[in-house]
Amino acid sequence: MIKVLLVDDQAVVRAGFRVLLEEAGDIEVVAEASNGPSAVVAAAQFAPDVICMDVRMPGGDGIDATARIAADREGESLAILIVTTFGLDEYVFGALEAGASGFLMKDCEPEELVDAVRRLADGQGLVDQAVTRSVIAEFARRRKVAADPAAARLLTTRETEIVLLLARGMSNAEIASELFVEPSTVKSHLSRAMAKIGARDRVQTVVWAYQNGVV
Repeated sequence: MIKVLLVDDQAVVRAGFRVLLEEAGDIEVVAEASNGPSAVVAAAQFAPDVICMDVRMPGGDGIDATARIAADREGESLAILIVTTFGLDEYVFGALEAGASGFLMKDCEPEELVDAVRRLADGQGLVDQAVTRSVIAEFARRRKVAADPAAARLLTTRETEIVLLLARGMSNAEIASELFVEPSTVKSHLSRAMAKIGARDRVQTVVWAYQNGVV
């Protein structure tokens, strides 16, 4: 079972998400929280696999909570899915920098929410989802930095190629087709690259690449 923590200041939203997720059969909502500080406490207590996090909440927003939870769970498996109504604004970019693993809009289709939770729990990330691609592209535009040769040297030539294709929103299968290799080879190279730079997932790998001028 995939353990999920729901974080939203609106009880009706949490109730709706709980029904949608638990109907999937392989997902269990282990806890709910109505603001950032209570989310941090619940994350420590219940150790969820995926956290569905709202951004703007009275009593403590989702950005600070995301940063604190990511710091507390450093080195552990963790995925934070930002579920928001606010599109591409500074709150969302702040959440990305704080350690979010993907994004969905609250008006998404039910199957999109379930699929996102499953993908994040499986470590796939959401780089190839439309909303996350848009967020990362806009993030890159607003956060342009000079290239850091030292950062680039952390990766081999093949690992860099794969990270660049990942940043374009390509899946492992698409990257494999582009490079004429097996998907398992792509996964191995990407896993080594993530270990070298200390990234938990695909989204954070792309963020690292933009922040260090590799992309």
